[in-house]
Amino acid sequence: MNWLTEKFHTSKPIIAMCHLKPLPGDPGYDAEKGVSDILEAARRDLHALQDGGVDAVMFSNEASLPYLLETEAITSITMARIIGELMGEIKIPFGVNVLWDPIASIDLAVATGAVFVREIFTGVYGSDFGLWNTNAGKTVRHQHRVGGKEVKLLYNIVPESAAYVSQRDPVQIARSTVFNAHPDALCVSGLTAGTEVSTSTLQQIKLAVPQTAIFANTGVNLDNVEQIFSSADGAIIGTFFKKDGYIWNEVDINRVRPFMEKVRSIR
Repeated sequence: MNWLTEKFHTSKPIIAMCHLKPLPGDPGYDAEKGVSDILEAARRDLHALQDGGVDAVMFSNEASLPYLLETEAITSITMARIIGELMGEIKIPFGVNVLWDPIASIDLAVATGAVFVREIFTGVYGSDFGLWNTNAGKTVRHQHRVGGKEVKLLYNIVPESAAYVSQRDPVQIARSTVFNAHPDALCVSGLTAGTEVSTSTLQQIKLAVPQTAIFANTGVNLDNVEQIFSSADGAIIGTFFKKDGYIWNEVDINRVRPFMEKVRSIR
């Protein structure tokens, strides 16, 4: 049994995004409505995703635009409060992603009992958020130091809104990342959230590192999931599950259910 089936109790798991509204400190935060409004929106999305049949959920501060590469403490503290208040209602495995701060993501995972973290752990990028550097060795040592060695790390090797500062193709990146960092899974993305990932890229990466789990990280939908699953070991989905397929809308259970019915037929 590989770790995917052990943790998610199925092959080719679908991890659904529970995007949080802007948090305290974010430019878009609504101080009049407060954190309770963020909590209730997250609660509605969580239940729609669970009732729709997804295999896991990932909480992220998707609306904390523009993103920080080292987040402020209030961000992960607020996320911990929200997850803590929802804990009794979470019925499926869950993960976290504090955009774009791997240390904060690991701390949040350990504090809440999350099964996995998705982050940018390796590489140096030119991005919309400035020069984006990482330190995988420091991050993984921090993970062990805070008691998080059981937390699975999903390495995003083709980050959104960014490009490697050197000329390296995704297959080269996948090979070297697996050799140097021993990721639990690799995530392959399109340019931005909701943008379809190249199926040929997924196929090439899977052939290059066949023993490592590969997730399609963006742009998976009802029309392409079968083709995506010919190469990918799972998918992370946010935009498609939203009302009208718009990233900032609430989750629409009527988009979740038929998608998960199709996924079950593919499995």
